[in-house]
Amino acid sequence: MSGPQTPDVIIAGAGLAGATLALALHQGGLSSVLVDPQPFDAQLAPSFDGRSTAIAYSTFRMFDALGLGESLRPHACRMDHILVTDGQRPGAASRAPSSAFIRFDAEEIGDRNGGEPLGYMLENRRLRVALAEAVTAAGIEVLAPASVDSVEVGPGLATVTLKDGRSLKAPLVIGAEGRGSTVRKAASIDTLGWPYHQSGVVATVQLGKDHGNVAHEYFLPDGPFAILPLTEQRASLVWTESTRRAEALKTASDEAFHAHLMRRFGEFLEGVEVVGPRFVYPLSLQLAEKLTAPRIAIIGDAAHGVHPVAGQGLNMGLKDVAALAEVLTEAVRIGEDIGSELVLERYARWRRFDNAALAAGFDGFVRLFSNDIGPVRLARDVGMAVVNRIAPLRRAFMHEAGGATGDLPRLLKGEQL
Repeated sequence: MSGPQTPDVIIAGAGLAGATLALALHQGGLSSVLVDPQPFDAQLAPSFDGRSTAIAYSTFRMFDALGLGESLRPHACRMDHILVTDGQRPGAASRAPSSAFIRFDAEEIGDRNGGEPLGYMLENRRLRVALAEAVTAAGIEVLAPASVDSVEVGPGLATVTLKDGRSLKAPLVIGAEGRGSTVRKAASIDTLGWPYHQSGVVATVQLGKDHGNVAHEYFLPDGPFAILPLTEQRASLVWTESTRRAEALKTASDEAFHAHLMRRFGEFLEGVEVVGPRFVYPLSLQLAEKLTAPRIAIIGDAAHGVHPVAGQGLNMGLKDVAALAEVLTEAVRIGEDIGSELVLERYARWRRFDNAALAAGFDGFVRLFSNDIGPVRLARDVGMAVVNRIAPLRRAFMHEAGGATGDLPRLLKGEQL
């Protein structure tokens, strides 16, 4: 392995995907340096990231394999049931349930997944804390605050120049800095996509009654509204509004925000109290045309930013992590150059189709449900009723959502590298 002055990998971005990759590579015997514009401990503040994430059960196996499971489990809420309903008007959540619904129950696939839930709801801040502690314990170098200014590729090594003038060299550079990835731009990798002219409004609420580990997703004409179970009888509310309405909600007083919430969703959220800050995130689709370039690979939101309709964005990014870590670990064990085109193409081939197919699927899903056109509504309601009545179809959806289908990397099977 390279000495400390020349790491095996430079990872731009010490967020959820970047830090997880650093841990996975460390387990596989590769050294890395994390570079991030935010001070590392700033990511741990509750106000830094107010989102909660649906973690697929295969992704949680990966956390176990990386030694994070024990610290995360007390904060992870099982999702044993998911109820998806097609609603016609804003107050749908407080009225009699629509006949167009699909109910997913974990026990239906318990024989094949060892009694796992459909997924776990986990606050992002809890995951950031666990990753930060593990990265520190592993002795992985973190340069923060520090920003990548440029990446130049030469024979055998890539040179990363930071905005403060420092330079680092490594055989491989990973872009994990999100949708505006500097590394992706330096590699001249184009993206395609479009804005949805919608924003996701996110808030954590204390519930007046037990959620029973049930996740609810209502599809309303303006976009989906989800009530996602958290520990301590709380829930994460994620609902889609037009960007203009969402911005108004962001700046509204607590009283006005609560009043809008009650007017929109009514009795369903009986006794609810908003706790902590609220957040607004603009929604768009962005897909990189390639995942690799000479001595460069991209992962996570740098490679694909999708609509949160199915809660799969982070799971897709961590699939990238698991695949790339396995490819690099195997390459270094047989003496290959980890930055070579041959090695990186194995990662790209593994993830290319899955990323494109999921991004297209989620985009189609949003377009199908975010409207109130009569014939379209009829077709989708019939489709939901059919899926709900055919058990093998339901189980197939659940396995896919759990991330346990296809050619899985070892980490997603719970195996160490």
